[in-house]
Amino acid sequence: MAASTPAERRRHLALQAVAHLRATSPGLAAIIDQVGPHRPVLVRSPFLALTISIIQQQISMLAARAVYERLRDLCPGRRVRPEFVAELSPQRLRRAGLSRQKAAYIRGLARAFAERRLTPARLRRLSDEDVIAAVTELHGVGRWTAEMLLMFCLERPDVWPVDDLGLRRAVERFVRSAGQLSPRELRDIAEPWRPYRSYAAWYLWRFKEGANGQPGVPVA
Repeated sequence: MAASTPAERRRHLALQAVAHLRATSPGLAAIIDQVGPHRPVLVRSPFLALTISIIQQQISMLAARAVYERLRDLCPGRRVRPEFVAELSPQRLRRAGLSRQKAAYIRGLARAFAERRLTPARLRRLSDEDVIAAVTELHGVGRWTAEMLLMFCLERPDVWPVDDLGLRRAVERFVRSAGQLSPRELRDIAEPWRPYRSYAAWYLWRFKEGANGQPGVPVA
């Protein structure tokens, strides 16, 4: 019987991905055995996922959590929604601990969602590259942030973020590279793992960092 609920579909896809990775790489098979089931931390709301990513830029996870909690305090019912955040003044956002630049980024992001220039439904319909193009039009959102959105919110199975330093170092350790791998080399190494490179990336992050080995872990 075909998987019917989102959770069942997620488990079914993870089983397919793990079987493929095991078949294509004995090394990944060993990591999968070591790490265990694929259980990424997900953020369901694209707006919230992007907001969290902007908050986390260039600060510690502990500091990001504190800023996010203060942002929640500014929103009715502590619900961080675009229509609420778009109405917050730059001064109030600054008092939450955001830099002037981050406050501007988050207000622009909130307006894009509140005005429905971006919607969760639209993002879910777009291809991976079209999602990246759509969200990187916003100030403060680069390709890496867009790729994290694809992986940990939209749950796209074949994202390979070659600009992620942690992933690059994990792959270098995995292949026992004597030097720094280029983006092209990273893509070549991962080519056999298509169409499940998001799963390979998650396992490699866990391989490198242990239980907290996932970038952009939400502060919610």
